[in-house]
Amino acid sequence: MLRVLTLSSLFPDASRPNFGVFVERQTLGLAAHPGVDLRLVAPLGLPPWPLSRRGHYAPLAALPRCEDWKGVETWRPRFLNLPGTGGRFHAAMLTRALTPLLARIRGEFPFDVIDASFFFPDGPAAVALGRRFGVPVSIKARGADVHHWGRAPATAAQVIAAGQAADGILAVSQAMKTDITALGIPVERIRVHHTGVDLTRFAPRDQRAAKTALGIDGPLVVSVGALIPRKGHDIVIDAVAALPGVQLRIAGEGPERPRLAAQIARLGVGERVKLLGSVAHAELPPLLAAADVMALASSSEGLANAWVEALASGTPIVIPDAGGAAEVVTTPDAGRIAVRSAPAFTAAIGELLAAPPPRDTVRETAAGFTWEANTAALYDHLSGLVAARAQSSG
Repeated sequence: MLRVLTLSSLFPDASRPNFGVFVERQTLGLAAHPGVDLRLVAPLGLPPWPLSRRGHYAPLAALPRCEDWKGVETWRPRFLNLPGTGGRFHAAMLTRALTPLLARIRGEFPFDVIDASFFFPDGPAAVALGRRFGVPVSIKARGADVHHWGRAPATAAQVIAAGQAADGILAVSQAMKTDITALGIPVERIRVHHTGVDLTRFAPRDQRAAKTALGIDGPLVVSVGALIPRKGHDIVIDAVAALPGVQLRIAGEGPERPRLAAQIARLGVGERVKLLGSVAHAELPPLLAAADVMALASSSEGLANAWVEALASGTPIVIPDAGGAAEVVTTPDAGRIAVRSAPAFTAAIGELLAAPPPRDTVRETAAGFTWEANTAALYDHLSGLVAARAQSSG
């Protein structure tokens, strides 16, 4: 039996059910593997009191420190998040908070490997803890955890050092693997580990009925992602504004909402373009199945789950050449890779609306992205690290 301690600061909780749902799905898949016994540590970074009891931190501070989360024993320790430091001390504070907890867990659960599911601050902390407890460490690179923290002056050196010291690295795409290698992390330790999609939930439906349920008649473009500058929702709004009669629905929440709402009002497209706010992951399948196109103009990605979920729903995508885009849009039926500009997105969306590919054919392009394959590859990776450690120490 492989005993896995999964560490992830990106994980859902009762106050944030959509936060890191793809990490949750990967973790639950591994936990269900017949050869795995798993415990989860999902730390929460909180500022010093009294800030930790105010605003959006208050619900986090109220979460239980240990709970059963969908059948998995889950610990939610707190670590000190010092505002205004650019994350410089995140990993050190996380290591400090986790050391006594992992010592206690290890007394009852002698874990064989630490599986860090997010690169920062989880990765550097996992490496330090792996050394302390004498177990191998794997770190997964997903996108912003490397593209941001791996370049930020306060944290870049920590990210690189963790990658060089880890026993194994997982990357969500070949493009992500290339980016990590460019940081000086040994390529032979990096394995591409694609995300999965639930092909039973994300599947083509009666599109007309799905649109009717949304109160929409006519072409529909959907965008899924947090309302942050990196996601490029402003580009998609401008693109759809130039396509008369086309509707746009944006699922996501974030600090860009006031600016995007002002843009919609300025363009006079409030009847066609709607900000839906946060949409529960369980409610995404009918929205994606109703869409004629899913468009997301991200400036950087690893390999976005929304891309694959749209394809599984039979909906082609329009995305820039970011991250693993070329690993997903492998045929014209899957959609278009467009320059990250409103005119280019207008043209690409217009092409797909004018000549929509068969939805079953679109779905076939997502067939290789399954959670079963994700779990099998992760088990193989982690068990391989444990075997290699045993061989080197034996």
